Amino acid sequence: MKKRVLFSVALALLTLSGCTTQSEPAGKNESPSFDEVLTTRRSIRSYDATKKITEAEVRELLLATQEAPSWANQQPSKYYVAISPEKVQAVQDMVGGNKERIKDAPVLIVSTFERGKSGFFQGNPTNEFGEGWGAYDNGLSNCYLILKARAMGFDTLIMGMRDADALRGLFSIPSNETITAVISLGYRAGDPRKPEHRPLDEIAKFF
Repeated sequence: MKKRVLFSVALALLTLSGCTTQSEPAGKNESPSFDEVLTTRRSIRSYDATKKITEAEVRELLLATQEAPSWANQQPSKYYVAISPEKVQAVQDMVGGNKERIKDAPVLIVSTFERGKSGFFQGNPTNEFGEGWGAYDNGLSNCYLILKARAMGFDTLIMGMRDADALRGLFSIPSNETITAVISLGYRAGDPRKPEHRPLDEIAKFF
């Protein structure tokens, strides 16, 4: 009887031990929480040149942007991806003073929006904001992009300094699209400090 009890206890301990061992790798593979994505995202100005990003990974990233809301589901945002060394180098020459900061980023993405879609009804602007709604929707789409990038372990920098005419020629971007930004994509070379944020009561009013 005692032997049977001891055997049962030993079997239970082994089972528990096995469960613990199996759960450890699963924990390592868990996706970061939404709060972790928000608090660890930074505008990165120095990239690890040894780490690359595949086209498949960029496609997964851009699929996430299609979940972003847009005016009447017009989906005006478009993306032009420089991933070949030749195109990446060409875009690097079109981002002004950010060239040195993003020289080791393996991917550069040009963000645009189609005019005359968001903010319009039957071809007429719905309110005084007009084409501003296209930029607004593009900003939402870009926000999904940079947050999904962080969730995938990547880092980004949204650059407003860019030569729009040169980019339009390089990617044959149609004249009805407004070029908003160039977004670098890669792996951070170091951990930048977290910038200070304004107190909440300076940016929000409750009534």
